[in-house]
Amino acid sequence: KQWYQRRVRGVYSGRRGIHCWVSDEIARKLNNTGRGAIADYMSVIIGGDQQAKKVTISGTPHPAIKRAVKIVSQYFDELMIQNQDFLSTPEKCNKVLGMMPPKTIQADLIGWATSSADSKTKWKKLKEQWFTYAKSKKGIHHEMNAIYEVILQLCYPRLDVNVTKGLNHLLKSPFSVHPKTGRVCVPFRASDIDTFDPFAVPTLEQVIGEMNQWKGDEGAGKVAEYAKTSLKSSVELFRQFADECHRASAGVAEKENKMDW
Repeated sequence: KQWYQRRVRGVYSGRRGIHCWVSDEIARKLNNTGRGAIADYMSVIIGGDQQAKKVTISGTPHPAIKRAVKIVSQYFDELMIQNQDFLSTPEKCNKVLGMMPPKTIQADLIGWATSSADSKTKWKKLKEQWFTYAKSKKGIHHEMNAIYEVILQLCYPRLDVNVTKGLNHLLKSPFSVHPKTGRVCVPFRASDIDTFDPFAVPTLEQVIGEMNQWKGDEGAGKVAEYAKTSLKSSVELFRQFADECHRASAGVAEKENKMDW
């Protein structure tokens, strides 16, 4: 939204990720440099699996960081505390503690990771300990930064900058087939993310089988091959999206060619 982009559709990658297709004309015409700049700007989680702390915020948080934290915070308790119980074991606790700035409150939380308290209580204790420390070091640590860092590392999407900026990756288009899983890359609505089941997405082999086994009536006219499969709703959803993009582009062109003085 910061770049006036409105035509956005999520597409399942076929394995474990999501491709966010931004189809506004201004986005489609970006070169690798422009695409990379946007991806870098939006990237918050930096580092590989062996790096414990992947988010670092220095000084006053950027407005984009504050907006991200505000959005994530709406779902943090339900997602991390209720659903995932993210501090339920000493291993999980130590992992979260590793996301905090090093050599700050770790020594003050001896016994915290192994206590029998639930995740909600442990999370409250961690925040209280940090706020006490931050106030004692006023001017060195922004009071909320460390908490923001943990929240974002746990909940902010990890972006693949190389995939985003490389035009060759556009080959991974909707309805392509993932080479390892065989699953079809199907579009879905963002509002359906909580109920979307990647394991229910059909494989190419399944789609071929559905077409071969179809026994419907074509008396009213030829039925499109996709309509004989479980991809029917996905294709119709993407067709609606494509029509919206076409109408939007046509509207922009008409406005630019208008000869009003």
